[in-house]
Amino acid sequence: MTPWTTIIKPKNKLFFVDLKELWAYRDLYFMFVKRDIVTWYKQTILGPLWFFIQPLLTTIMFMVVFGGIAKISTDGLPQALFYLAGICLWQYFSESLTETSKTFIENANVFGKVYFPRLVVPLATVTSNLIRLAIQISLFLMVYVYYYFFKGTPLNPNIYLLLTPYLIFLLAGLALGFGILFASVTTKYRDLSFLLSFCIQLWMYATPVIYPLSTIDNPKLRFLMSLNPLTSIIETFKLASLGTGYFSWWGLLYSSLFMLVIFFVGILVFNQIQRSFMDTV
Repeated sequence: MTPWTTIIKPKNKLFFVDLKELWAYRDLYFMFVKRDIVTWYKQTILGPLWFFIQPLLTTIMFMVVFGGIAKISTDGLPQALFYLAGICLWQYFSESLTETSKTFIENANVFGKVYFPRLVVPLATVTSNLIRLAIQISLFLMVYVYYYFFKGTPLNPNIYLLLTPYLIFLLAGLALGFGILFASVTTKYRDLSFLLSFCIQLWMYATPVIYPLSTIDNPKLRFLMSLNPLTSIIETFKLASLGTGYFSWWGLLYSSLFMLVIFFVGILVFNQIQRSFMDTV
């Protein structure tokens, strides 16, 4: 009798992540990354230019509404730079979270036909969004060069710039953890997908994207803001690139621990749901 070449069996450990299996399906992973990139703006006139247009228009709107009408402080920094610094990181997180949360619903037809590690799809989503982030960061750098060299704006980038890859890693981990958690529960409770989109909109206002943390004088409110794991990430990036912001090793440690907890909770629920999600999706 010819021995089996592949044996598919359920995972007994809820926290189990088979890295060896994920590596074996790396070609599929790269295919999903390519699929996401190609289909983003397929059959559009401007195509990849939307990567620039979206943050640019958002920045202009923030400058008019929050900078011009509401007169919210930007710590003496040019409004365009201040808003772009927050928008680039925030959009990467929010878009990765939103797209990852649809993993089971949007890929049910594929999951029902062939086996492969389900975690490949959300991992590919978070990775493909890095391309979008890189393009938007390049827009930020162009605006940065304009203000620094042509306008003579005193900007003070510092050693904390070395933390940028780690900050992006934290954002990816948070988006992946929250995303697979919501992807799991929305297979049965579709209402949560509407709740998530609403919560993401509110979440942005609870994150120092359009205002600096220094404008919050109330100690209790400032403490509540610090409980947001994105607060220290956004503030650290602004301090690193613009020279103005709030940095705390404890805050960064809190964000790191929060990311690990939500990631493992997401894996726990994800592994539990993926066994039977085809019965409810």
